[in-house]
Amino acid sequence: MVKIAIIGAGSTVFMKNIVTDIVLEPGLENAHIALHDIDAARLAVSEKVAHRICDTTNTRPTISASLIRREALQHADFVITMIQVGGYHPATVIDFDIPKKYGLRQTIGDTLGIGGIMRGLRTVPVLRHIVDDMAACCPDALLLQYVNPMAINCLALSKLAPELSYVGLCHSVQGTAIDLARDLGEPPELIEYDCAGINHVAFYTRFEKRLGDGRMEDLYPRLKKLAQSGEYGRGWEDCANHVRYDMLTRLGYFVTESSEHFAEYTPYFIRGKQPQLIDKYEIPLDEYPRRCEAQIAEWDAQAAALTGDGEMVCEKSLEYAARIIGAMTQGRRDKIHGNVANHGLIDNLPENACVEVPCLVDGQGVVPQKVGALPPHLAALMQTNINVQQLTVEALVTGKREHVYHAAMLDPHMAAELNLDQIWALVDDMLDAHGEAIPELR
Repeated sequence: MVKIAIIGAGSTVFMKNIVTDIVLEPGLENAHIALHDIDAARLAVSEKVAHRICDTTNTRPTISASLIRREALQHADFVITMIQVGGYHPATVIDFDIPKKYGLRQTIGDTLGIGGIMRGLRTVPVLRHIVDDMAACCPDALLLQYVNPMAINCLALSKLAPELSYVGLCHSVQGTAIDLARDLGEPPELIEYDCAGINHVAFYTRFEKRLGDGRMEDLYPRLKKLAQSGEYGRGWEDCANHVRYDMLTRLGYFVTESSEHFAEYTPYFIRGKQPQLIDKYEIPLDEYPRRCEAQIAEWDAQAAALTGDGEMVCEKSLEYAARIIGAMTQGRRDKIHGNVANHGLIDNLPENACVEVPCLVDGQGVVPQKVGALPPHLAALMQTNINVQQLTVEALVTGKREHVYHAAMLDPHMAAELNLDQIWALVDDMLDAHGEAIPELR
């Protein structure tokens, strides 16, 4: 029996998607799904939801739940992480409120910028503890890593636990491909693409449609027409998509992550001295706190709906985890996009980077595919983000506070908004506010 440990299973909605995917994946109907969380109340809700999923899908996996992490991990074949260290209160509130005092505004703040840096500093040590427990309880397990900031977390794990078998997973590549198919009025199942880069800043270098006669149609000319006309749909969480379509006209390629995310990875869109840009691009400032507060307000009703007697809809999601587990355990072949260390995969990005590339999956495991060189201007844009990721990881590996300052001063958005004295003071304020949540830096 395949055992799958889900760490952070108190994230009930995401857990529901993953567990549904697992039980609907051929060959995994009888898997052992071990749920773990540090919040007893949320874990209890998630356990009830998991059993409801089994009843709804008429499947019979073994469902267990434990507040003891090593108990959940014992003899696991696969480990899925979906944790949020520090939660909304106090961590996310700190990540947004203190920068505002300096005039620095964010949208999501979980990947880059001061929010992403701080999230990485407090998350990697916890992931390291999980990995240490894996080494003791399930040393041969594959880690399916969903936690943001993806690139910082995965790069740090590559350095701190080089023996670990892992792949970082996100839904932005496949999700955006479906969105683009919708904008073009095309069936997603006819779309083929090549895509690579770094997490949240990967680009489709090929985006085509299969025609009935075996030929392929390049869809980029039609996407560029949509960019000029403005006749395109909204993106994730019903946010405007102007940033990404504008970047398409500037760069010639479409980026995978949503406009509200991408706006804070560059210096072009969120500028305190040019507030008209916020209106022009419909950038939703403080979007992540808004989502968090909405989820908190709706939690009781949502939990009641998921555990009650009403109808539960169980459909496969876009996530890769179950597909990977199914391919590896059932001997099928599949292709996903995963985040891994850049060991000769993208020629014009540094090896000391985490990249998002196509990966083939079968009974032998997850095998990243060599991409070669990306268009030089795309690689150059990615490098501005990689600088921040590398320096944040350097702070985690060495324990030196100076690398946090350097990561912040090289962040594209922060450098466009704040001077050096402000950046230094902001870092100090953030580290003080997070306190023991971030290991002491010398």
